[in-house]
This record gives sequence, C-alpha cells and structure tokens, in this order.
Amino acid sequence: MTFRHWLIRSLHPAGPLNDLTAVRPVSEFFGIERGQPIDRYYIEAFMGQHRHRIKGDVLEVAGSEYTCRFGDPAARPFELYTTPNARANAIVGDLTRSDTLPTSRFDCFVCTQTFNFIYELEAAIQGAAKVLADGGTLLATVGGVSQISRYDMDRWGDFWRLSSTACERLFARDFAEVKVTTYGNVTAAVALLRGFAVEDLPNCSVLDEHDPNYQVLIGIVARKA
Repeated sequence: MTFRHWLIRSLHPAGPLNDLTAVRPVSEFFGIERGQPIDRYYIEAFMGQHRHRIKGDVLEVAGSEYTCRFGDPAARPFELYTTPNARANAIVGDLTRSDTLPTSRFDCFVCTQTFNFIYELEAAIQGAAKVLADGGTLLATVGGVSQISRYDMDRWGDFWRLSSTACERLFARDFAEVKVTTYGNVTAAVALLRGFAVEDLPNCSVLDEHDPNYQVLIGIVARKA
C-alpha cells in the first residue's frame, strides 16, 4: 500500500461492510484511491493462472501492463489503440471494424475490462478473433456485478454486464475452445459496489471463495482454431 492510499483510508475510514444505512459509496472510483480495487484483485488472479499463455507476439488493449507483469520474459508486447500515438509498439485499430485490424497477427490477445464498454459486442468479439493467429489465445475479463463506470459512460458508454453463460455462447461463435471462470462472492460484490478496496477488508482471503451466483468478474480463455 502506498502512503497516499494509507492517508486516504485514515482520513476517510470505510465503516462496516454490513452497514445497510449507507446510501453513498465510500468511493465512486471502484476504491482505486483507497488501494487495490476488488475487480483488479481478480484480474490479477486470472492473469496469474494463465501466465503461461502470454507468450510470443502479445497484443494488449491500451498498454502492456499485464503482458510485462505476467507474460513470458521473451514475449513481444504490442498495444492496441483506437487513435494514432507515438508508441513504437502501437497498433491502431477498432475491434468493431474488421478492416482496421491486422489479420492472424498475434499469439495472444490480452483484453481486460473492455467488452463491457463496446456496444457492438459481437463485432468486437469477431475482431478479437481476427487479430489472433491460428491457435492463438484470447485472455479476456469482463465485469459481472459492478457499478457503472462514470468515466467510461460519459466518454464512449458503459453498456453491458455479462454472465458466464452469456460469455460461453458469445465467444463460442468465433473461437474453437472457450473456457469461462467466475470470480467473486456476495461479500466481494458488496465490497466492490460500496467502493471498498482490498486493503479495507479485515481478511482479504474472503475474496478467494467463489460463488457462481455472485459473478463479480468473469475470465475468458478462448483459443482460435
């Protein structure tokens, strides 16, 4: 935890998780100013479980954080943006516009917390399949139980909350093999909705119990034929 996170939590204590009188969250930004957001805890768990798949030429949305943290040291990171920029490893394209995307180019595509914010969801999944080489792997996460992301809503939109069943059907249309894993439980869902960070919980091990009825995060591993 950084000093800034400690100071914010000290000045603005979260209060009990089971306080049913609270009508405002302790954070409107998923708890990021308080420490590690609950959903990022699960994203990192998912990436850690599948780090062996992050190898070769790896494309990641708007950065290469997870490729560099979890991928093979020899992996070559590339970053997907919708507008041009000066980064040497930037790929400019729109997942919903097939004509803007490279074809069969990457061994792995890391696409975290992105599909929720694309209205043309099926087209975006098709785009994710297009950029992958035969046998390539998509590692994606999507939100299930979550507040609206106001930042995204005001700029391009926050459209979808998904379930494991929806993901299985959606991704099976364009990928040969699809494995879906859910993360979360009722305590994790409440903590995320109220803006608690992982550091606010008296025992973060509660996050490691997963109840499929409370899908805070959904991880998708999809292999292109």
